[in-house]
Amino acid sequence: MNEFELINRLTRSLPVNKSVVVGAGDDCAVLDVGLPDRLLLFKTDAVVEGIHFTSAAAPEKIGHKALARCLSDIAAMAGTPTAALVTLALPNNFDPNLVESIYSGMSGLARRHEVAIVGGETTSNPERILISIALIGWVPRGKGVLRSGAEVGDAIFVSGELGGSLAGRHLEFEPRLAEGRWLAQHFSIHAMIDVSDGLAGDLRHILRASRVGAELLATAIPISREVRKAAKAESSNKPPLLAALTDGEDFELLFTVASRDAVPLLDAWRKQFPNLPLNCVGKITASDGVTIRDKDGVRPLTAHGYVHFQ
Repeated sequence: MNEFELINRLTRSLPVNKSVVVGAGDDCAVLDVGLPDRLLLFKTDAVVEGIHFTSAAAPEKIGHKALARCLSDIAAMAGTPTAALVTLALPNNFDPNLVESIYSGMSGLARRHEVAIVGGETTSNPERILISIALIGWVPRGKGVLRSGAEVGDAIFVSGELGGSLAGRHLEFEPRLAEGRWLAQHFSIHAMIDVSDGLAGDLRHILRASRVGAELLATAIPISREVRKAAKAESSNKPPLLAALTDGEDFELLFTVASRDAVPLLDAWRKQFPNLPLNCVGKITASDGVTIRDKDGVRPLTAHGYVHFQ
């Protein structure tokens, strides 16, 4: 049983109450706490030594990544983060200086985005470090973006470059908070997600929630410089396009918008964010699944992104 099969099994009959606008199944839970102008976003995520980082990683970067992963989910909902709790699980022989440096990296990112770290929990954990973040944020009523709104004919966009994150970007990425809010404020974004498990995997979350399909254009996928360098040096046995589709931990924004808005959005983006590429990589279709168009025609895309427990 893989990660998503387990999630589906565990979330089939979860209890809810009248505050729940969106429960399990999106980037964040959305709660109505009675405020007239906004909704509460609620998110948790974890990083584990040996899975999300190695013991050789700089501790400040470990802390940065632990918080940034949650911030990226808030960005995918077009929200603004507010406060975080940190659960820290450590082996008995932990180094206090290393742990303090992890918190330094976390705190630096939190200050840049005006996020308060308001407490948490510490516990022992044999052999390896685990850091879990619980984060709340806000989104204006009517401006939150879910995974479930993609429509047939929509253009599919992705920010930045994809693939090769293990070269170091997975520890240093900046969550696209300003970009997510700007998109929701200026355009009618139909669906959005952050690319954590790879474009090939995360696009399918949008398709499943929206009950649509997609066609990708191979030549439009923004392959990162790290992937191209690895291919040139023959240091990777994965083709560059496949790496861009499946490597994961890019933490870019993947979203859909009506085709009539595609060109105006792209022009406005280039003025607002001149240093961050934005590419239209395909379109939403009525058929099930994902296809990819290349020089040989259109074929089913069988590749998937990263999945735990496989």
